[in-house]
Amino acid sequence: MQADFVIVGAGSAGCAMAYRLAEAGAYVLVIEYGGTDIGPFIQMPAALSFPMNMSTYDWGFSTQPEPHLGGRRLATPRGKVIGGSSSINGMVYVRGHAKDFDHWRDSGATGWSYADVLPYFQRMETATAGDPNWRGTNGPLHVTRGPRKNPLYQAFVEAGRQAGYQLTNDYNGQKQEGFGPMEQTVHQGRRWSAANAYLRPALKRHNCNLVRALASKIVIEDGRAIGVEVIRAGKREFIRARREVILAASSINSPKLLMLSGIGPAQHLAEHGIDVIADRPGVGQNLQDHLELYIQMASRMPITLYKYWNYVSKAMIGAQWLFTKTGLGTSNQFESAAFIRSRAGVDYPDIQYHFLPLAVRYDGTIAAKEHGFQAHVGPMRSTSRGAVTLNSADPSAPPNILFNYMSTPEDWQDFRTCIRLTREIFAQKAFEPFVKYELQPGNAVHTDDELDAFIRDHAESAYHPCGTCKMGAKDDPMAVVDPENRVIGVDGLRVADSSIFPRITNGNLNGPSIMVGEKASDHVLGRAPLPADDSRPWIHPDWEKAQR
Repeated sequence: MQADFVIVGAGSAGCAMAYRLAEAGAYVLVIEYGGTDIGPFIQMPAALSFPMNMSTYDWGFSTQPEPHLGGRRLATPRGKVIGGSSSINGMVYVRGHAKDFDHWRDSGATGWSYADVLPYFQRMETATAGDPNWRGTNGPLHVTRGPRKNPLYQAFVEAGRQAGYQLTNDYNGQKQEGFGPMEQTVHQGRRWSAANAYLRPALKRHNCNLVRALASKIVIEDGRAIGVEVIRAGKREFIRARREVILAASSINSPKLLMLSGIGPAQHLAEHGIDVIADRPGVGQNLQDHLELYIQMASRMPITLYKYWNYVSKAMIGAQWLFTKTGLGTSNQFESAAFIRSRAGVDYPDIQYHFLPLAVRYDGTIAAKEHGFQAHVGPMRSTSRGAVTLNSADPSAPPNILFNYMSTPEDWQDFRTCIRLTREIFAQKAFEPFVKYELQPGNAVHTDDELDAFIRDHAESAYHPCGTCKMGAKDDPMAVVDPENRVIGVDGLRVADSSIFPRITNGNLNGPSIMVGEKASDHVLGRAPLPADDSRPWIHPDWEKAQR
């Protein structure tokens, strides 16, 4: 088996690259270990808690005991399925803030400023709402908004306004800061994953094929990647890349595969008996994520989604979706959002909110046997850093994952601020008809020590791992890829997924991961990048002196 380009991983970025490279006429072969995404658990948006908790679709990773979270092991779901994590995620669509990408540029990722990446966001989108001057209208990725029929969605936005915050009608447009509608990757009632948006159209071409196998190592000869060794049906096979190998296997599996192939920290590779081809100390380092808490309120009125939290209602919602693609099953239920700044002197939002008219965890466990609602809240730019390291030289063994969550004093201060600001929002007049009492953290939790104990016991990953193959300047010893996604020290090998992020972006990572695939495809094809767009984002005019 051989192709011009061999892509490892049919996830958010890998699917986008397969589409663009095949569109350009190249022969593309995509290696994916996971299976089909056909079925209601993935395709029905409201069923989002199922696939990320099913071993059929999820790699089942978890962290090492996190030392600053009481030794808890946190789940780290990654998609093991066509579409990758875009097939098991919450379908929330966020580009990130303009200043996130300017930070990438300033940290050595030349050509990845907001002006550089905005045209790629526009190329990939078909957005049904928002400002057409900032949004895309003819791309493969459909971005929509939920109907926002429940009055709690409007109450959340109005409470933000009453508390003195900005409103925004499009956080993916000129103005991220503020309260407003949330966007989702849903199209015609179905999850619009990277598989639906990009891979299926690509596979309809004669020059794009999919191979189900476990990639075990990149084969490198004379300093050049020439293909990928895979395990299929228990046998080792070799897939040759005539031009390049592209790793798009996730921020967990991409560094693992590099290390198994001899690219990584030399001493760590030697400990596992792996011959060193390129000593890159940054491989697996710089691991980042978003942590979040669920601030939950009991509801005075029986208007939350709890009334559907029974087998009969779920069956009826499922049947309506299955036969008509209408009803509650067509939304992820995250339909109002906010991005705010934690304090004066912060120039762009560093706190994100997802609002949900139900008090429930991502694993589907209900908080209380009564009506309730919640805001997911967390800081966007944690200063903690972790690492992905090898557990074994066996390619079937999961790696060691340690995020080192909450390892800096700033993280604790930021989380306490998140809780207090959220309580203030729920105390606004807009919520008076709805708030009965606080379910979580609860009225007994107020002091710094009490809040810290709550955070230690209840903070959860938002499932946004990134940063483990950092993009940067060639002379940066911790950079793994250069600004054209080429692995430094090895020819014919690139990485294009969330692992290349120098620093985590504001919000959910599916959008920027797809953008990486879009932009990297132009680098791979040797094309000039799309012309930069110098449109300036909205920044709060009084950010130096005011928090809102």
